[in-house]
Amino acid sequence: MKVTPNPMQHIDSGRRPNTQRTRLSSLAARLLGTLVLVGLVGLGGCALQQEPPPQITGPVDKVVVRKSIRQLQLVSGGQVVRKYRISLGGSPVGHKYREGDQRTPVGDYTLNWRNPNSNYYKAIHISYPSDRDRMVSRQLGYSPGGMIMIHGLPNYVLSEDLRKQYAGRDWTHGCIAVQNHEIDEIWRLVPDGTPIQILP
Repeated sequence: MKVTPNPMQHIDSGRRPNTQRTRLSSLAARLLGTLVLVGLVGLGGCALQQEPPPQITGPVDKVVVRKSIRQLQLVSGGQVVRKYRISLGGSPVGHKYREGDQRTPVGDYTLNWRNPNSNYYKAIHISYPSDRDRMVSRQLGYSPGGMIMIHGLPNYVLSEDLRKQYAGRDWTHGCIAVQNHEIDEIWRLVPDGTPIQILP
């Protein structure tokens, strides 16, 4: 006897997709994708977290300025305990030889006095010019200048928007400038008489 094939039996023999299985696979793929994305975001967040600055257990015994990378460092017991982004003058490269050249001197000096009422927000004086600076400038026929300070922003800068415009650009006449909250910390941590090394 000849059996006539059932057309529906042919379709059911594995060619019709299992809808429930397909839905579960799709859901599992989406869930796995979400977990991977959350994991990557979590790793990115860990990478972006900054460690708190080291605890200062003793006095700051040295200040180091690295002009080329615009950074001021506070050193305590041989360890860098604070770093600040700085602004310099309009001609930051090289040593200062004359008044008005808009350069910050290079060499070893002392932070020898401070002025809480300067035209800039708090100012700590650097002991430039040294005797050698005076001699070299005299030989070149210049006045060496002076009044090189570490200070905050000009006192007339009151708005936050204007403060942001000073960040990250060289705007002084040869002094070393930081943000106001940073000079507050430097003022508190660095006593008069602290040596300062200014590197190119």
